[in-house]
Amino acid sequence: MIQEQRGVTVWFTGLSGAGKTTIRMEVEQRLRAQGHKVEVLDGDIVRQNLTKGLGFSKEDRDENIRRIGFVAHLLSRNGVIVLVSAISPYRQIRDEVREKIGNFVEVYVNAPLAVCERRDVKGLYKKARAGEIKQFTGIDDPYEPPTDAEVECRTDEESLSESALKVMIALHNLGYVTQDEPILKP
Repeated sequence: MIQEQRGVTVWFTGLSGAGKTTIRMEVEQRLRAQGHKVEVLDGDIVRQNLTKGLGFSKEDRDENIRRIGFVAHLLSRNGVIVLVSAISPYRQIRDEVREKIGNFVEVYVNAPLAVCERRDVKGLYKKARAGEIKQFTGIDDPYEPPTDAEVECRTDEESLSESALKVMIALHNLGYVTQDEPILKP
């Protein structure tokens, strides 16, 4: 186990289907292989437990993100690398959570809406287009991209390995993983 690990929250944000969870899982695997203490807060799983009962209004989405941020802060201040994958569509609440947590790395998982719709493994975009799902981010509810994300992963242009490597390099450059760790392997 790595000693004296600095805690940080790595926040993966982007449209449904952009690749947040896929990149998060690859980064998690690399960090665990290096002996880091890592916890995951996945938006879908959090909604089944910590934020069960919240809907998809702006107010409920903001509360969902605040709760995820609160747990992430508790963990990261105790030396854990917390990987959050959540659409988190509104910039203001992401910035609020960033301010409260402090040690925060925002990863904008960027893919065009058309690409996300083609990847739609759960059929959510199809349902949203048919009017079966209301307030769906990217269709009838906005997604506000980050303006100053530490990392941007263009999943329509780069491989999973390239995206994960960008995140690992950022964590290294910001001092959350040490220099002697082999992060530069694809």
